[in-house]
Amino acid sequence: MEKQSLNKIAFIGAGNMAKSITIGLVNSGVPAKNIIVANPSPEKRLALAKEFGIEQTANNIDAVEFADIIVLSVKPHFIEQVCQDISEKINIKNKLFLSVAAGTTIAQIQSALNAKASVVRTMPNTPSQLGLGMSGLFASKEVNQAEKAAANKLMSAVGEVIWVTSEDKINEITAVAGSGPAYFFLFMEAMQKQAQEFGFTEQESRLLVQQTALGAAQMVEHNPIPISQLRENVTSKGGTTFAALETFRQQGLEQIVANSMQAALTRAQEMAKSTN
Repeated sequence: MEKQSLNKIAFIGAGNMAKSITIGLVNSGVPAKNIIVANPSPEKRLALAKEFGIEQTANNIDAVEFADIIVLSVKPHFIEQVCQDISEKINIKNKLFLSVAAGTTIAQIQSALNAKASVVRTMPNTPSQLGLGMSGLFASKEVNQAEKAAANKLMSAVGEVIWVTSEDKINEITAVAGSGPAYFFLFMEAMQKQAQEFGFTEQESRLLVQQTALGAAQMVEHNPIPISQLRENVTSKGGTTFAALETFRQQGLEQIVANSMQAALTRAQEMAKSTN
């Protein structure tokens, strides 16, 4: 039987991802009174409650009892103990679990919950706090259409979503989108540093870099042509852009990117094995 309501949301853990999703949910119109955050240490949860008007508690069980959707946003090595505690004290039959723990499989979560619970694995990224997130989702076979729609609505409130057809694809989402913002930040840091070497102030250098990055991303979003074509459109043979791109190629930028993303994927796979 499908649930009557999937309106109340509990975050178990008050870290960066919980904060990012909370910001997105509140900004998208989800009532603050329908959101609760549980965290044993008070600092982060009280800060979230004060800033967004959401409910807060130090007790995971109270949060799970309050909610229809349980967002597991603790670090992967805490998942087993958290889920075991929940399963021992609460009837979880009518709960949907949404996990943002990298490398933790649905089978591991269900084993810790001691039940074939409805579990959706998702890998969002930190731009979710601006409503510009990119999330991959995979549902266990126990998830019904109402639950899937609720998970989709929750994550769509903080950005774009992709449902994948096999769970191992979540690790690949992690390597592309979950870790991806940091790749761009590193590139932007390097550009800002060089701009300062050119003689621009720190503030001027940041503005030059962030606006250029924002504009480039908007160009991709608003032009349905291949990204390679957008690159070619600003690259005159023998010109300044051509000189820069040739240097990137000569120094192996594409292979560096490929190797780095593969390293992220490999680490996500290792994390899944280590929590078995």
